[in-house]
This record gives sequence, C-alpha cells and structure tokens, in this order.
Amino acid sequence: MGRNTRKRRTPLATKVIAGAAALAIGGGGLVWANFYASAHEENGGHNATKSGGTRVATINCPDVGQKLTRVPRKARWGVARELARLDRQITDAYTRLAETRQAQAGDASYVDNAILAPLKDKRAATLDRIGININRAGGQAPRDLGRFARCQGVPAEQPGGGQGDGQDDGQNNGGGQNDGGQDNGGGQDGGQNDGGQDNGGQAGNGPVADDFIRIEDVPPNSRNLPNGLAANGDGGSTGSFTTECGTNENALRNSDNVIAAPGVSNGAQHQHDYVGNQANNAFASDEDLANGETSCQNQGDRSTYFWPVLRIQDGTQDIDQGQPGGGQDGNVGKIVAPTDVELKFVGNRTSDVVAMPRALRIITGDAKSFTNGLNNANTAWSCTGFEDRQVTDKYPICPEGSGVVRTTNFQSCWDGQNTDSANHRTHMDFVEADGTCSNGFQAVPQLQVRLVYDNIPAPQIENGQVVNPFALDSFPEQLHKPITDHNDFINFFDEDLMNEMVECINSGRDCQ
Repeated sequence: MGRNTRKRRTPLATKVIAGAAALAIGGGGLVWANFYASAHEENGGHNATKSGGTRVATINCPDVGQKLTRVPRKARWGVARELARLDRQITDAYTRLAETRQAQAGDASYVDNAILAPLKDKRAATLDRIGININRAGGQAPRDLGRFARCQGVPAEQPGGGQGDGQDDGQNNGGGQNDGGQDNGGGQDGGQNDGGQDNGGQAGNGPVADDFIRIEDVPPNSRNLPNGLAANGDGGSTGSFTTECGTNENALRNSDNVIAAPGVSNGAQHQHDYVGNQANNAFASDEDLANGETSCQNQGDRSTYFWPVLRIQDGTQDIDQGQPGGGQDGNVGKIVAPTDVELKFVGNRTSDVVAMPRALRIITGDAKSFTNGLNNANTAWSCTGFEDRQVTDKYPICPEGSGVVRTTNFQSCWDGQNTDSANHRTHMDFVEADGTCSNGFQAVPQLQVRLVYDNIPAPQIENGQVVNPFALDSFPEQLHKPITDHNDFINFFDEDLMNEMVECINSGRDCQ
C-alpha cells in the first residue's frame, strides 16, 4: 500500500469559488439564489445571479473508492467489481431521476422515497460485500463503511453541484471543499431548465450554456499551473523526453478502465481515446500490456495513455449510439479525435529523477469532480494562440482559426515502492510549492499531455441556450462538466528506453 495517507492537496492552483447561496421554501419547491464566480476569475468579475424554482438535477453519493486506502491485493479485483456496481447503481438512479419529472412535480417526497431510499439499500448491500472481500483476504474493512450508503439529491442551482463526501457524518466536511474550506463551485443549471425542458445537450444532462466561456473573456495569466510542472529552475533536472504515439488514428476506444475497474466491462461508463498500447481493455493483465502492440514510433514505449473522448452534439450520432459507454450512458454526439497529441516527460526543479517502475499506474484528475469536489481535480482548458488563458470549470469557445486545447500535467512524486494503490492515488503525489517531493517520495519523470482539437466548431450561445455544444464523455450524473476531465497512464517503457529517458532529463537534454 502507498504510505502517503495525509490529506491530498488539490492540484488546482485557482479554486472555483462559490459565494452566498440562500435556500427558501416556496410553492414551487426549493428556491436557490446563487451568487457565484467562476474559476477563471480572480476577482469574480463576471458574477451572475440566478433564482427560481428548481428540482433535483443530479445525485451525489460518497466516492467509496477514494475512501479505501487499505485493500489487500488479493481483494482488489473483487472490490473493484463492487465499486463498479456502486457506480452503476448511481447511473440507474440518475436515469430514473431524469425519467420521472412528472411524478416528482406532483410529489415533493418522490425523489427521497422512490429513488434515494432504494439506492441507499442497494449501496448498503454492496458495501457489505466490499467489507467481506477485504476481510476474507486478510485485511480489516472499515467498521463504518455503511455510512457511505446514503446519497443526496442536488438541486440544479446548488453551488458546488454537490457537497463532495459531505455525508460522512451528516456534515459537509469532506472532499467537496477546497483547501480554504469554501464551496467548490460549479453551480450551473444541471441540464434541465426551470420548466423541465432540455437546456443543453442531446441527452438532457448537459452541457449547458453556463459551462462555456469565450476564451477572449478569460484574463491572461489567470491560472497558475500546478507547482513545479516545468523543469526550468537553476538546479534539478532540466531535460525532457518526447514520445510520438499518434492521435489514435486506429480509433481504439472502449468504455473500460483497467486501472480503476479491472475486470469490469464498461467500468468507466464513458469512452476513452487510447494511444500507445493497443491491448488496453478491462481484462488486460500486465503481461498482456507488456506484450501488446504500440502506436508509438519508438517500439520501446508500450505504455498506455488514455483520456475521455470529446463529442460534438450537433445532431449526429456515433457508432455507440445505443451502446454501453455511449448513448446508454448519456454520452451522445459525434466523437472527435485530437488532431495533435503531445506526450512529454520533464524533470524536477530541485533534484534528479529516478526511473519509473514497470506497470506504474497514474490517474490524474477526477471523473467525479462535479460531485466529489476539487481535491483531485486537475483540468486546464484553453485555445491555440491563447494558452496563457486557462480555465478549469468551463469549456472554451475559441475564435475562428483557433483550436481547443486540453493540457494535463501528472503527479511526479512516487512512494518508491508501489506501482498502484487501493484508491489509485496514494502511491503518487504532486510536488510541493518549492518543487520538492514530501513524505519521503522520490521524483520521477513528469508526464505532460497536450491535446489539440482543430476540428471542433465553436458552440453558439443563443437566448441562454447552447447550440452545437461539445463536451467530455462522463458518468451520467456528472452532467458532462469540464471539471471532470481526467487522464490515465500505465508505464510500459522497456528498461533501456526508460533509463535513456532518465539520463536525458537529468543531463538537461531534450530527447525523443
């Protein structure tokens, strides 16, 4: 298990700051007055006010996988299957939520009684099985796993989109707050307007107009990237290593996640683009990946790089229209592959780097950030020609001739022992503000991924509605929010090439 069990720092240097919210009870149900500022605004320069009768827009459940930091290796596949079952239960409950608007309008207790109560019972049974899996493998399951069974309905105008893991003790004190203890923002319309009609996105669950911003309206230098990303200090390791692995010309996609949900088909419930290793699916073993073909020019790099696809919701559909991970999970529209993929490894500002171990797994960002909060969020959206302007909780509307850019910078401090951890987080960490690795961790080459999309038409905002939006694939209840962007990597560089990378970075050279 990973040793780094301290509270995780959020990698987002600029927080989504939510201001005051007032709740009143009126004839139409819950009424939220929401005053919020977006992450790109240092001084909240574009404050907006919204009010009106709203209904429950989505469902927020504790992310149990993030709580399980001690799971015996023999139990991890079994636990992963149960965690995927929890995700599917949320999806089914969200689907029922979206399909019963008329019943909800006539019964104020409908959501609690008909959706949330049955969901709690199902989750409680699944949590019991998780505990049994852990105990049978010789571990000790948390005694209070059952407290994670209860979920909340989130009104469309609630700031934060949810309260993270605030159900832990009946208090909003979990991952749904940033380091300063403020709400995590994201208080946009959850995909239904006040009249219950679709307000954006063909699946009725987003994105919405408030999820977009013109890149020209974002102040330059408005976001500091996670500290220590660039190896440009006076000391340390200042070189770089670039690997060319294409743009997924093979259209290799699936809705699995071999890191977070091994052995579970459609464990991600959204499609991923893959470059590098061509053997990646939910059932791939380390040996399968080590022996898999690769799209990388240097055949010594059989690593796998994957991220959620982007879709244009222009009325057309893709081949997964009625399939799991596609239309069945609320992901609709035409998939667009990036036109440029840059994969670069850089060093550390204060020290040399050491080699990554074979099969090291890293997840950066959080596919559930809209409800989990920002603790693990790591997003950067921009446009070509405007990359000094970056947003975290908005999709950029780029001017003509400019492409959408997604930039991801991975954790680069390793615990020195483990290639993975039970929650897929605690064996890795970001560097501290001074560029060092804390808690006895070691610096490894930092992966930086830059994806460019020159093939996405700019959405139009008309009368508060978004026309032809683009959006990430996501879990349905995450409403396709841009804050849920994430990226995954499994290291399968051969030993010689990894050593070449380390020597190149430590000697200050730029290699490929």
